[in-house]
Amino acid sequence: MYELIILSLLMRLNRPGYQIAKITNSKIGPWAKVSNGTLYPMMSKMAQAGLIERVADPDQTQDDRNHTIYTITPAGRQRFHELMMDTSSNLGDYQKIFRLKIPSLNYLAPRERLYLLNHYLNYCQASILFLQTEAETMAQKFRGKEDTSPYSPELAIDLMQHQARQWQAEYDWTMKLRAEVAAQLEAGTPAQ
Repeated sequence: MYELIILSLLMRLNRPGYQIAKITNSKIGPWAKVSNGTLYPMMSKMAQAGLIERVADPDQTQDDRNHTIYTITPAGRQRFHELMMDTSSNLGDYQKIFRLKIPSLNYLAPRERLYLLNHYLNYCQASILFLQTEAETMAQKFRGKEDTSPYSPELAIDLMQHQARQWQAEYDWTMKLRAEVAAQLEAGTPAQ
């Protein structure tokens, strides 16, 4: 996840390390934070792997703090593309990862955008179906029986139905994005 964030930030423009850290934390926040002790060693490993490079700050004067500016390399651009197109890693966190991909969709070809959006639509549908099925199964299991469980099946069912509605809203939003990309593709204009 952090690798995708770092590379997507550098796809736009070169950035100093402190700015990468600040933006990364704003993207994953407000409850999660990445420490400098995690982020800077990761960026060092990415530099060693040839994905990013440290470059001199052209605006830095001798009196300025020593800022390290990072840029993405051709290998980093290729890795960024691989991460963007990955739909099978971290499926439990895929909703979070997909949301990190959305602002960078314009770096992909329109057909690749459609592929990702279609994949996420299927992911949403699977989540909705799972929650609806689980709620119905639980409702059938406790229908007409005295409630002796240590938890409230009604509240659990209500929670599952609420989560299914949230996934439906996510599905509807993604359908809107998909329709925009599909219309631009049909019109032969690049989707922005």
